[in-house]
Amino acid sequence: MLGNIPEESTSFVGRNWELFRLDRALARDRLVTLAGTGGVGKSRLALRAAREAQALFPDGVAWADLSPLHGDRLLLSAVSDACDLADHTPRMPVDALCEWLAGKRLLLVLDSCEHLVDACRELVADLLTAVADLTVLVTSREPLGMEGERLIDVEPLPPGGPDALELFTQRVAAASSAAESRGTETGTGAATGTATGTGTRTGDAPQAAAAIQICRRLEGIPLALELAAAQAGQATVEEIAERLGSRFDVLATAGPGVRPQRHRTMRTTIGWSHELCAPLERLLWARLTVFRGDFDLESARAVCSGGPLGADAVDALLGRLVAVSVVTVVAGGDGIRYRMLDTIREYGHLWLRALHEEAALAERHADHFLRFAQDADAGWLSADQTRWYRRIAEADTDLCTALDHLLATSPERALRLVGLIGFFWSCCGHLHEARGYLEQALAAHPSDSADRTRALWALGVTLTLQGGYEDAQRVGEQCTRAAWRDGDTEELLAAAYLTGLIALLTGRPIAAHLVTEHGLGAAPGEPFDSASRLRCHLVQVFALTGLGKLPEARERALWLRAGCVERGEVWSRAYLDYQLALIDLFAGNPLDAAAHARSMLESKRGLGDSFGIALGLDVLAAAIAAAGDGELAGLVYGTGQSFWRTVGHPQRGTPELRAVREECERTARAEAGDAAYESAYQRGLTADPAVALSTALGARSG
Repeated sequence: MLGNIPEESTSFVGRNWELFRLDRALARDRLVTLAGTGGVGKSRLALRAAREAQALFPDGVAWADLSPLHGDRLLLSAVSDACDLADHTPRMPVDALCEWLAGKRLLLVLDSCEHLVDACRELVADLLTAVADLTVLVTSREPLGMEGERLIDVEPLPPGGPDALELFTQRVAAASSAAESRGTETGTGAATGTATGTGTRTGDAPQAAAAIQICRRLEGIPLALELAAAQAGQATVEEIAERLGSRFDVLATAGPGVRPQRHRTMRTTIGWSHELCAPLERLLWARLTVFRGDFDLESARAVCSGGPLGADAVDALLGRLVAVSVVTVVAGGDGIRYRMLDTIREYGHLWLRALHEEAALAERHADHFLRFAQDADAGWLSADQTRWYRRIAEADTDLCTALDHLLATSPERALRLVGLIGFFWSCCGHLHEARGYLEQALAAHPSDSADRTRALWALGVTLTLQGGYEDAQRVGEQCTRAAWRDGDTEELLAAAYLTGLIALLTGRPIAAHLVTEHGLGAAPGEPFDSASRLRCHLVQVFALTGLGKLPEARERALWLRAGCVERGEVWSRAYLDYQLALIDLFAGNPLDAAAHARSMLESKRGLGDSFGIALGLDVLAAAIAAAGDGELAGLVYGTGQSFWRTVGHPQRGTPELRAVREECERTARAEAGDAAYESAYQRGLTADPAVALSTALGARSG
């Protein structure tokens, strides 16, 4: 069951009537749209409603945040990721998504659709037509305009009502508390505690009156109230009301605007927050808008420093922007990351354009992520490998943003960037994304070069994992010719790995062994001299197993695995564990096979590789069946099938496992009995995949 709803980072206030209407709509309508101006609280309302409606959707809730997307190119990828689909087939992505969702009773939330209305309308129409039990909840500044769409207008909180005041009061308290904490940490608490603490309480009559005035002035718009409340770290509520009033008086004398009043109120509040920032804070605000997704401090320093803004000043300035709610802190797998709301990013980007820095920042952003990709590639054969997979996943949106920029301005560098990250993407299931960018970059820069050969190789791996062996073979031949032409050892080994991998997956272990032997012979060296060399040795272990040379395969697998453990390398070690599990299974050692399979699964879980997890679960289930626990084997087989579905394949791995898998499945069914086996299989198949995987890893055959 899906459950990828974001965590609520702050308290939720009011909206009882809207929640009641939304709850009824989700129970009766298949398409519900929350429409309202920027900053009115559509996403927070959808988030709370989705949590409360989970009981209506036995297959869970899929939350797709579309705000980072620039254009509709990655729309299907974002929605597929939200639905836990990592399709490994060459089908049209929308067909794969419809097939994956078929039969599921699920709530799909498309958050922030206003910049992709046409593309979202087309996608939602396809999904609702093909998936009978799907419900879609949309948040947008405008409706999709579809037949059957239930539209719920999201208004601001009543300005004179208790909810707006409660929201403002809570945020003032939070801002004051944060300011006091910062003062204590820096040793200034004694000097500022009275001004920032007691002075911002809203319980006393003057402060309460000022708070009510602010709520009315800001028309109850939640984001505007939060931005105003964020100033409580530096001013009293009365001072906030006075300054805000002056700002609105200036607006009033400027004459009527063409935009709706609420839009003007929101824009004025953001502008007021901007005015209260110091010049360097404003500059950082403008420059941070170049990031489309979440970003880390290292990226902010690298991209946004320059001129009057030194890299060593970014930390403190970013902290200040967090304090005034211009930037929010989000949890990341590799430490703290930051995010800017769309409404605030739009305002900052206007200033970036006014500063004539838009093109320069886009170039610096692309340069940074090209260096980032080069560092990731250099760190692949190291203890940082898993960390780099995680960082590539977190930076996905901005890597695509950089690629889009380079495809338009520097195709050669675009080719280099996508060639460096293509293998990461393919191994993490982003095959459609990888293939699309690789093919576009190769077409944009047809001249022969090492970067082109690298990108061709990455395309070949992608095609192979999609099952397009004939096309992949042609690409592999191009890589081989280019490697001999260039006299490049690493290119030669990469081509040998690709050709050997295709041979393995098409049931030709002799050919796999010969081609990698030839590549390694033409470029002598130690297995861990390079990533491509290690991969060629890995193919040889697979080939030896496929040829039935189990003692030799075991010896080489153990030798290579020890080297991987010594270096902290995970990807190759996982596949060596897979081979050792197969070898032990063929040799009649099911308990040892199960131990190696679990080790593989732990590694693949860390990399986020659903294809590898599916492979590992199959061999684990076979080992458990061979050990005589038919019911547990059924559970693990069912879990494996659920992962195969997420990659779009009904068991597709190395051919040598197929026969033993079928035999072990028959053994498990006979051992447990048809009814018990089928029940266990269905539990594994229908359980939440992450939970079921943890169960499989923790369970031990009796």
